[in-house]
Amino acid sequence: MPEPDFSPESSMRTDVWLWSVRMFRARSAATTACKGGHVHIDGQRVKPAQKLVIGQTVRVRTPGGERILKVRAMLPTRAAAPIAQQCYEDLTPPPDPALRAPVPRREKGAGRPTKKDRRELDRLRGRDSH
Repeated sequence: MPEPDFSPESSMRTDVWLWSVRMFRARSAATTACKGGHVHIDGQRVKPAQKLVIGQTVRVRTPGGERILKVRAMLPTRAAAPIAQQCYEDLTPPPDPALRAPVPRREKGAGRPTKKDRRELDRLRGRDSH
């Protein structure tokens, strides 16, 4: 079982660290995210091979949303989730509750929306028809 390295002089590649702490399922996905500009360290866009050191803040955009992590330790290889979680401090703010609200649904058997219903939905969504 790999152990996290908490020594302050340790460093490793950004893409390998993101993969080893389970932000991405594959290392190639972490590399692609770095190349695509979805990973920032201390506000700067990074390349996959850029060295990451303890104390830096990593902002990563994943399919699950944006995460903000502070590096606490290096992990030489991918490990179980509880071990991986020791390697970073999650600074991600909680999601907006309004975005988590359930999508309104029509009653079953109500049929297609009428023209009046559609206009009310457009007005509700902020898309005025005129």
